[in-house]
Amino acid sequence: MRARTVWESFGFAFAGLRYAWRTQRNLRIHTAITVMVVILAGLLRFDALRWAILVLTIALVWAAELLNTALEAVVDLTSPYPHPLARIAKDVSAGMVLLCAIAAILVGLALFGPALWALLNP
Repeated sequence: MRARTVWESFGFAFAGLRYAWRTQRNLRIHTAITVMVVILAGLLRFDALRWAILVLTIALVWAAELLNTALEAVVDLTSPYPHPLARIAKDVSAGMVLLCAIAAILVGLALFGPALWALLNP
């Protein structure tokens, strides 16, 4: 299906986000973590560079989760019965999300660690 207008394109994109929100528990977990991290960054008064790094890191994890959801849907469509290659595709896609989440934790430690350490050790 091709969008006839830019607004229709946005509608399709928001429909995809709604679908992922309704069906993917991990996306809701990422959302809760995102909210907590953004609040903490605000309390710690992150500068523009730290905010930029944080936003890009959050976007990376969310994009990986959305890509994983899309790939799983395509695999389910093309392989309705269990197949070793379908499993590999799904497992590798889940591994991508895990890798991005681990990277996000490491970035978070670099961004939040010094400020939190300073607060805990005055």
